[in-house]
Amino acid sequence: MSDTTTRGIRIVVRSRYEEERSSPREDYYFFSYRVRIRNEGSEVVQLISRLWVITDGNGQVQRVEGPGVVGQTPTLDPGEAFEYTSFCPLETPVGTMEGHYVMHALDSGERFEARIDPFTLAAPNAVN
Repeated sequence: MSDTTTRGIRIVVRSRYEEERSSPREDYYFFSYRVRIRNEGSEVVQLISRLWVITDGNGQVQRVEGPGVVGQTPTLDPGEAFEYTSFCPLETPVGTMEGHYVMHALDSGERFEARIDPFTLAAPNAVN
């Protein structure tokens, strides 16, 4: 689990191993992760883009960048939250993800990075 707050934007991420969609014999491990973005600050913000840094158990790093999340660029008033689920396949039974969302504070026009601290992707019994 990851729980990080930047400028009043709290991002909580929980990951889960999806056994029924994985095939360890073929080095294919499938994970889902649920993200909750809550505006605990006083500014109206819009999520503009994302950057994920995904590292597998062999140390291979993949960067995933793009506009919005799950096809959306949600705007959050103070006190509002947005949740979504996404997925990440790996070739190893363990890995990590971290990154940030670029947020736009609508009143001031400022853009800032809301950090997502690292969290683990792990198949059962992969980490002792």
